Amino acid sequence: MRRILVPTDFSKHAEYALRVAAQIARANDAEIILLHMLELPHQGTDAIGAGSDIPEIMFFKNKAISNLDNLMDVDYLSGINVSKIIQFEKAFDGIISVSKKNNVDFIVMGSHGASGFQELFIGSNTEKVVRTSDVPVLVIKNDTPQFKTDTFVFASDFSDEIKKPFRKIAELAKIFKSRLRLVMINTPNTFKPTHVAEKMMADFISDFTKENFALENYSTHIYNDTNVEKGILNFANVFDADLIGMCTHGRTGFAHFFNGSISEDLVNHAVRPVITLKI
Repeated sequence: MRRILVPTDFSKHAEYALRVAAQIARANDAEIILLHMLELPHQGTDAIGAGSDIPEIMFFKNKAISNLDNLMDVDYLSGINVSKIIQFEKAFDGIISVSKKNNVDFIVMGSHGASGFQELFIGSNTEKVVRTSDVPVLVIKNDTPQFKTDTFVFASDFSDEIKKPFRKIAELAKIFKSRLRLVMINTPNTFKPTHVAEKMMADFISDFTKENFALENYSTHIYNDTNVEKGILNFANVFDADLIGMCTHGRTGFAHFFNGSISEDLVNHAVRPVITLKI
C-alpha cells in the first residue's frame, strides 16, 4: 500500500476518516493525498466560467487552500508524506479521476451518523464511489482513535466472480495482520443446507489458493438470519469485528444490500468500518 486518497469537506466525519488513514499510512509507510472537491455555488459545466465569476472562484479556492494547509499541520499527520489537491469538479467524478490519475491504492471516506449512512448508500457521492472505484474503499463512520484490524469479517456468496476482488481482501488482511472470518449468510430466501454451503466455501478457497497464494489466519462460517443485512450485523457483533468487507458490482450486487430495501437495523447499527471492493 503506497498511496491513500482521503476526500475531505472539512467536516468532523471527514476528519475521522483522515485519522484512520493516518494510522494506516504510518503503519505501512504510505503517502496520503488529501482531496477537496470545489463545487461552487451555481457551478455550471465549466467551473472556470464567465469573467464575472472569477472573484468568487478565487475566494472559495483560497479558503480551501487555507483549510487544507491547516489540516496538513495537525499532529497526527506528523512524519507522514501528505500532499493536497483541489479539484474544480463534481465530487464523485473528481474522486474517481484523481484516484486513477495518481495510482491510488486505497480510498478512505467518512460518513455521517444514521441519516448520513442512509445518504451514503442511497445515491450519494460516497455510494457512487463505493460502486465504481477500482480500488478498495474504506468507509469510516465514527471517531476511531485506535484503528483496530484484528478481526476482519468478509461476507459473500463465494461465487466465482468474487475470486478476483477477494485477492485484494486477502492482501488487506495480511497488511492489517487480521484474522479473516469468511461468512456466508443463510436466509430463508437463499437457504442452502449446511453441507452445500460448506462445500461451496471449501471449493472457493481451494480454487483461490491454487490460482493465487496460500490463505493464512482465516476461518469459515455459515450464519443463519432472516436477511443478509441483519446476518452481517449480527455475525459481526458475535465476533466483535473490527472491519466488515464485501464486494459490489452495482445495483445487483452491493446495492442489493444498500438500496431502498435496506433494513432499518443496518442503517442505524452498522457503526463498524466497512471495506468494499468492486467485482
